[in-house]
Formats: sequence, C-alpha cells, structure tokens
Amino acid sequence: MPPCPPVTRWWWVRHAPIASAPGLIAGRSDLPADLTDGPALDALAARLPAGAVWLVTDLCRSRDTARVLLERRGEGLPLRVEPELTEQDFGRWQGQTHAAVTAAEPERVAAFWRDPAGEAPPEGESFAALARRTAAAIDRLCAAHAGCDLVMLGHAGPIRAAVGHALGLSPGRMLALVADCLHVTRLDHIAGPAGTGGQWRVQAVNSPPAGLPLTAPGILPR
Repeated sequence: MPPCPPVTRWWWVRHAPIASAPGLIAGRSDLPADLTDGPALDALAARLPAGAVWLVTDLCRSRDTARVLLERRGEGLPLRVEPELTEQDFGRWQGQTHAAVTAAEPERVAAFWRDPAGEAPPEGESFAALARRTAAAIDRLCAAHAGCDLVMLGHAGPIRAAVGHALGLSPGRMLALVADCLHVTRLDHIAGPAGTGGQWRVQAVNSPPAGLPLTAPGILPR
C-alpha cells in the first residue's frame, strides 16, 4: 500500500481590528492593530498548533498580532514575512472613507462596483490580481513546507482568495466570503503526484476564536 501523501495544514487568521474611522479603506495603509481584547487573543492562541511555521505580511497589524499570540503561547518562533500575501492595494483610495471617495470620484467608484473583482482602484490593484498572486504564493509555500502547519496572520482579501483557491472559485465569487478579525480559516493541502497540484480540504471558514479546536489528522478525504 503506498504511503499517505503529506498534508499541509493552513491556519489563516485575520489580524486584530484596527482603530479607524467608520468606512475607512485601509488596504495597505500601515495602521496599527487594537490588541486590547485579551480574552479573544487568549482563546485564539490556545487553538493554534505548536511548532508551526508562522507567516506574516509587511504590515504592522499582521506582525504585531502574531507576536502577541506567540507571547500568549510562550513560543519564540520566528516570523517569516510573505509580501505576496499582503492586502489588496487600493491605490489613492487608501486612507480615505468610502463616502469621501464616492463624493470625489463618483464615476470611477461606479465603474469599480460594476466589476469589484476585475476593476482596479486608481493607481491600485484589482482583487483578481490579488487572487493570482495569493494562489502562486500558496502553491509555493505548500511545496516548501509540505506536511507542516502554517499559521498565516493575514488580511481579509488574501483569506478570501485562499478559500477561493481551494474551492476553485472565480475572483468574483471569492468576494462573497467573510473573513472577520481574529477568526480562523482552516485549509488542508494534500500533496499529489508531481504535476497534479494535489487536493484541498476545507476544515473551517471564518471560525470565531472561542470555537472548537481545529486539529486535523492527516487522513485523505473519501
């Protein structure tokens, strides 16, 4: 009987909330996280696996949330920065509210909402482009860390794209997914023969921090 292929377990966690005005378009603005919700952080830290590879983006709300969770776990693991898994670039709309942008550029905003996945904000990046770079980074990391636990302290856009990559969704359908702060999305990648791309198994999407532990044995789906 052939050996079971390695299962790479992804633990996608959206960073802690940011303190901002209602309706702010954060994007790649480097805004700090609000890390004052101790019970939620403790509950989340207790759910995450020991000895994982911890991934962050180049934004402080990702890095700082990861550091606080590791402190609560008593682990001194290094943080590996993955710029390709950062949030969508909203160009000149970043740092402004939806209301302000709509008032200033109503025609451009209307064009964006007609195709929110394919249309890029001015001087920014489309969600479809984010989905492509996210998928490429995921495939690369699955190959580099086959059989490991990967904890990714990320952002809403790439988390939606990761679930969509696992399910084969179009970028437009990915936008229907929800990724709340400090919630966990669990995806397993089951390696296949060279050139096949393997298979994905969705364990949980947008699970709250106080939910049941998300431990997954390396068992192939039926």
